[in-house]
Amino acid sequence: MKRSTLIAALLMGFAPLSAAQAQDMPSPRILQRIDANGDGAISKDEMTAARERLFKKLDRNGDGVIDEKEIASARQAIKDRAEVAQARVGNRWRRLDTNGDGRVSEQELASSMPLFELADRNGDGKLSADEIASIRKLIAERAN
Repeated sequence: MKRSTLIAALLMGFAPLSAAQAQDMPSPRILQRIDANGDGAISKDEMTAARERLFKKLDRNGDGVIDEKEIASARQAIKDRAEVAQARVGNRWRRLDTNGDGRVSEQELASSMPLFELADRNGDGKLSADEIASIRKLIAERAN
């Protein structure tokens, strides 16, 4: 990965963490969902509440138990989302392959920065802290 691409990925919050860092930190998305009081930590009460919400979500018929049919339904929903994600990746890959040769060169990858262009609201070719915060908020909202 080119240094400028790595720096941009770090700034945008997309660069993967090392394994040690990842183990020490909850996913920001998980933290955001479970941390009801916004203190940056997950208490036992918040975890209990999250587990109760999960149980209610899985117990689709509301009978107080999760049965095989409800688990099968949850598994199918996960598979459906995975298929959508695979299609999205394929579409993005084809857009990056600007010459249509079935491969994405380093030059093709470097010349395609739709997220940067979306984030650079004032078009100055730089991302300010406000622009980075705006795009991260947009991505978080879409993820939820």
